[in-house]
Amino acid sequence: METLPDIFPFQQRHDELAAQMADAAFYANPRRAADVTREHQRLHELIESHRRHTKLARDIAEAEALGRDPAADDDLRELVTTELPAMKMELAALHHEILQGMIPPEPTDSRNTVMEIRAGTGGDEASLFAADLFRLYSRYAEDRGWKVQPMSSSYSDKGGFKEVIFLISGTDVYKQLKFESGVHRVQRVPVTEANGRIHTSTVTVAVLPEAEEVDVQIDPQDLEISVSRASGPGGQGVNTTDSAVQILHKPTGLIVQCADERSQLKNKARAMTVLRSRLLKQREEEERAKYANERRSQIGSGDRSERIRTYNFPQNRVTDHRIGLTLQNLPEVMEGGVDELFEALQREDLAEKLAAINRGETPGMPVR
Repeated sequence: METLPDIFPFQQRHDELAAQMADAAFYANPRRAADVTREHQRLHELIESHRRHTKLARDIAEAEALGRDPAADDDLRELVTTELPAMKMELAALHHEILQGMIPPEPTDSRNTVMEIRAGTGGDEASLFAADLFRLYSRYAEDRGWKVQPMSSSYSDKGGFKEVIFLISGTDVYKQLKFESGVHRVQRVPVTEANGRIHTSTVTVAVLPEAEEVDVQIDPQDLEISVSRASGPGGQGVNTTDSAVQILHKPTGLIVQCADERSQLKNKARAMTVLRSRLLKQREEEERAKYANERRSQIGSGDRSERIRTYNFPQNRVTDHRIGLTLQNLPEVMEGGVDELFEALQREDLAEKLAAINRGETPGMPVR
């Protein structure tokens, strides 16, 4: 079995946090205190596991030496030989547990998630598939007991979405959905195709961890807010009030529009939620870019320009190009049955991070 990475940096960080927690002003900021306490507890458990691993490895070495000693008592040697397999299995499990514990947790994994789905190439067919993906993620969320809240939408003439933005709330939402960012390609015969030809269309998906006001400070002077009459597929209240809101964030050029609610205040609140989430995602991507190196994760960058998956309806298959996984259950996938896909992506991500730990790197940090 490979040796474990040095525990010293983790012990050092543990001691630093313990010193912070001993400070009289530690609880003045409850949110930071909670974060520090959680990290301290995680590191404490990691260090204890490392100690158990060290002791167990020593016990195994002593047992193996005893088993080879011709002068040892036969009964004792037999007992040691019998216990060795279980001890080695426990050592292997501890080794894996420690490596996982050395992976820095993603601070946004527990966040709610803003998802943005936009029709790409393919005209009406792309907008129809955007609606299919919205239904897929909504079904998946419902099956997990999550809440789906529409934020903004723009309909196409055929009933699909040119764009749809929605918030999913629940436990570990971002952790499960973060690998969905990118280009989703669909190959099928459109309902409007009289000759039965297969068309290829694309839809882009962006997955953003929901940001709170304390995460992203926005200067009101940096915002240009305008209102207009809402437009939509119909219904009472549409086009009767100036309820649609557009917010321009002047420093970045980001524009957010929300018009689904009849209330201007509600649309403004939703638009600010989307804007904060985009800014948080942008900041995270900038930080990640600082540490980019030649060993990019096989899962990909999560950039919406990266083609990640193909849905081929004539062949009843869905292929995730990042991990080379093909499933022959497309109808089930389109009904929200994506557990097998998502679990494979999570496993691949974990394997890449564990490989980085074994190389002596900290995942997400540069090779030194």
